[in-house]
Amino acid sequence: PRAQAADLVAWLSGQGAEAVLFPAIRIVPPPDPEPLARAAAGVRGYDWVVFTSVNGVERFWWALEAAGLDTRSLGGARVAAIGPATAEALTVRGVRPDVVPPRYVAESVLESLAATDLRAARVLLPRAAGARDLLPARLTQLGARVTEVEAYRSVPDVAGAAGLRRRLERGEIDAVTFTSSSTVSNFVEAVSVDVGRAIVACIGPVTAATATRLGLSVTLVAEEHSVPGLQSVLSRHFASF
Repeated sequence: PRAQAADLVAWLSGQGAEAVLFPAIRIVPPPDPEPLARAAAGVRGYDWVVFTSVNGVERFWWALEAAGLDTRSLGGARVAAIGPATAEALTVRGVRPDVVPPRYVAESVLESLAATDLRAARVLLPRAAGARDLLPARLTQLGARVTEVEAYRSVPDVAGAAGLRRRLERGEIDAVTFTSSSTVSNFVEAVSVDVGRAIVACIGPVTAATATRLGLSVTLVAEEHSVPGLQSVLSRHFASF
C-alpha cells in the first residue's frame, strides 16, 4: 500500500535509484466489522493472539480502542508476531511479543507455537481476507480452539497501470519488487506478466510462488522475508553490474 512504501522508496532513492511507485493494493475494512469488533471486545478470553501483518495489528487496535479498551486488555494473553515489522507495530503499542519466529512465514510461526502446549488453548487470529488456510488449520490440529476474524481486505489499486505498462514495454524499468501475494495478483491483472527486461524480486517464498504460478519469472527472493531483506538482495544483485 502507498502509505507503507515510504521506507523502501526512501532507501531506493538513497541508493541512487528512481523509485516508481505502483502500490497495486489498498487496505480497506472488512464489509462486516462485527466479528472483529466482538473479538477485540472479548480479547481477555483468549490465551494467544497471533498477528501475521502490520495491517492486522493496526486494524485490531482500532477495534480495541473502539470498544473502549487498550493495550492492558491483552495482559492475560500471549502474543505472536510473524516477523520484525509486525513485532515493531506491537512494541510501539506497548506489547512485547512472546514469539517472533526465525523465518517470517506462517510455517515458522507454527513451528514456534508447536513448542508450546496448545491443547484447548483459545487462539485469536485477526488477519486479511483470503489468507492461506495453513495457520488456522494446523493450529486446530494441534488442539487449539481458533477464532479467525477478518481484520481487513487488500483490494486492487490500479491507478497508473497504463503508464507503467508503457514504461515496462520501453525497457525503462530495471526491477519490479513484490512484497505480498496480493500485490503480485493485482499487478498481473492490471499490468500483465510482461515486464520487459525488468527482473522480478520477491520478499519471500510465498510471494515468489504466487509470482511463478501466475507466469512471472522470479530472479530474486529475499533471504530474510522483510523489506530490509528485499533491500539487501537488490543491493547485492545490482552491485554485480
